[in-house]
Amino acid sequence: MNKYNDPKKILVFGVGVIGAYLTHAVVEAGNEVTVLVREERARMLNENGLRIWHHLQRKETVDQIEAVSSIEGRTFDAAFVVMPWHKMRAAMPQICAIRTELLVLVGNDLSAQEFHDYIREHSKAKTLLFGFQVSGGKKEKTRYVCERLGSVTMDIGQLHGETDTQTRRKVEALFSGAKYRLSWQPDMESYLICHPAAILPIGYLAYICNGDMTSSTHAQRKLMVDASHEAFEFLKAKGITVRPEGEDKYFDKGSRGVLMKFLLFVMAKKRSIGDLIACEHCRNAVMEMEQIDLYYEERMKDYPKDRLQSWNMLRAQMPSWESLHKKYGN
Repeated sequence: MNKYNDPKKILVFGVGVIGAYLTHAVVEAGNEVTVLVREERARMLNENGLRIWHHLQRKETVDQIEAVSSIEGRTFDAAFVVMPWHKMRAAMPQICAIRTELLVLVGNDLSAQEFHDYIREHSKAKTLLFGFQVSGGKKEKTRYVCERLGSVTMDIGQLHGETDTQTRRKVEALFSGAKYRLSWQPDMESYLICHPAAILPIGYLAYICNGDMTSSTHAQRKLMVDASHEAFEFLKAKGITVRPEGEDKYFDKGSRGVLMKFLLFVMAKKRSIGDLIACEHCRNAVMEMEQIDLYYEERMKDYPKDRLQSWNMLRAQMPSWESLHKKYGN
């Protein structure tokens, strides 16, 4: 058997909505999977299994995994760390203590270079990659709800430059046979900086509409699209290459722009879709959204205001972060 296709020992550190589907995928591919979570969540997963309701597919999967609250003394072939950006810094010592050859940080990460340098200095992992999984959903008491159109995609790669063929083959083998696709990016730092240009305006609109996209107006959705367009223009003016390539085209007038407008229309007509794609995350990740917002605000403060009219207009309609923390309790 090809050595890349042998089952591997994999650790998933953090099992929220994103980590749950990632765990499901590597289990589906035939690997031995351990998840590192808090003690209460570990007990629930060990008793009930990893239960995921795939909303659009109308089916439930149950995976038997090992859930633990400590991995002291254990070694893994690969480890995926899936947690909000603002929690990542505090977890760095624990992340660096993971004994693994391959380490992948998954999620929004606007301190990627800082984390890269810290891990390189303090971890023995030979390969460090960054990824972003494109899926949505919510976490319930005993199961997860996943929103996906088909195979879930992870945009993944080195912080800078192309990932070598051998590393690609190793990572792809971890998902072989699963409904999961890897999209290799040549510059994940640019990708992670660009991503909020698309998601922040959706978040602003979700908060404006009190977490219910069906109450949004056509004018508000147009303002959201225009705000993202301005944000991508800002990034390009700062010399940042748009990643993934062509992402900014979803906020222009071409065919991709039509597709984005259709998606927003669906989200506005069916609350469950809007919840699982955007609103549920916004309700449960106020701190993360605030930190991303502050990152962009700091970098936009010297940019001409007349080139951010839609962005500023949309953002101004949003409730204060303080009130959102009080409302959603996070």
